Amino acid sequence: MTSLAPATADTALHPYDLASPVFKAHEGGKLRVTSTMDLHSRDALSLAYTPGVADVCLAIAADPTIADTHTWRSRVVAVISDGTAVLGLGDIGPAAALPVMEGKSALFQQFAGLSSVPIVLDTTDVEEIIATVVRIAPSFGGINLEDISAPRCFEIEDRLRDLLDIPVFHDDQHGTAVVVLAALRNAAKITGRTLGDLRVVVSGAGAAGVACTNILLTAGVGDICVADSRGIVHLGRGDLTNVKSILAKTTNKAAHSTTIEKALEGADVFLGLSAGAISEEAIASMAPNSIVFALANPVPEIHPDIASRHAAVVATGRSDFPNQINNVLAFPGIFAGAFDVGARSITENMKLAAAEAIAAIVADELSATNIVPSAFDPRVAPAVAAAVAAAAVADGVARASTLAR
Repeated sequence: MTSLAPATADTALHPYDLASPVFKAHEGGKLRVTSTMDLHSRDALSLAYTPGVADVCLAIAADPTIADTHTWRSRVVAVISDGTAVLGLGDIGPAAALPVMEGKSALFQQFAGLSSVPIVLDTTDVEEIIATVVRIAPSFGGINLEDISAPRCFEIEDRLRDLLDIPVFHDDQHGTAVVVLAALRNAAKITGRTLGDLRVVVSGAGAAGVACTNILLTAGVGDICVADSRGIVHLGRGDLTNVKSILAKTTNKAAHSTTIEKALEGADVFLGLSAGAISEEAIASMAPNSIVFALANPVPEIHPDIASRHAAVVATGRSDFPNQINNVLAFPGIFAGAFDVGARSITENMKLAAAEAIAAIVADELSATNIVPSAFDPRVAPAVAAAVAAAAVADGVARASTLAR
């Protein structure tokens, strides 16, 4: 990657080298809006705009469902952030978060053919964010919340799900959780286990840690112990948030109450979703044929080469090692499937179906270094979309069998 070291004195006004390839790639942004109609004639203009557009407007006023088939709404995503928890960069604010949101929109287009609009909000107030999203929601078919810090992200998503009749999805939580579950299903197969056999230790009780824990419990994982920066999350602690209190009630059957290193002794799975480093000794103390998902990015909790000395299967969040746990395997297909059937929400069964679809793609090609498909595997988004659409119909949240693409 091109260095982002400070530039020379002649560009002292800019702390970075704006002539470098990475900045050139982002110059002018990564998105544009294009028309689906050729507007080079009077007749075409009269159809796309006045007077023809008035007929469509009046039809929608009489029957709002027509907007799903005669505007872009039903297949466009709003990618919304307040810039408080961006990638590994943290709270960098809305303007600095915009390149990431543009990138997310580009991924929707590349991997699922969906249009999306990046929106960054100049507020971190929960009530203001919720009110803003509700007011702009009529323009969109779904809301993808992105890089909003915990614990606010939980309340924002929960309340928007209740207020809106379109899919609301916080990808930092659920996209990660879906791909982790898919990868763990296959890792368990490789090591001769079922999900119910596994004792999992999760490092991190933020957005991804909570969502991963919940989906793994729903999928039938035997026991999960969660650690935050202060140690194991357990009922004896007096400093737990409401979210962590719920975690404490649903996890930690073995009643660990000390350190994550102690909890890892004899554990089957380490799932790293924080920046906290884990020692080689702790990984070595795990059960034989252990599974290590060190997903902190760009620096994993333990280097994969070191983890591989002791673990049978190792995954990271990076593209330069095998088994990349990449959210792009999930969110494009999840939204595409939800849009295909006009889903009003994204249910737990839809997430589970997405995970099963991702895992199944490489079922005949499984190995210790191939537990999830590549992000560029063309089978992924269609398989996820089909599974999610079917689950939406089964759960009764679909409005139609198909909507126009």
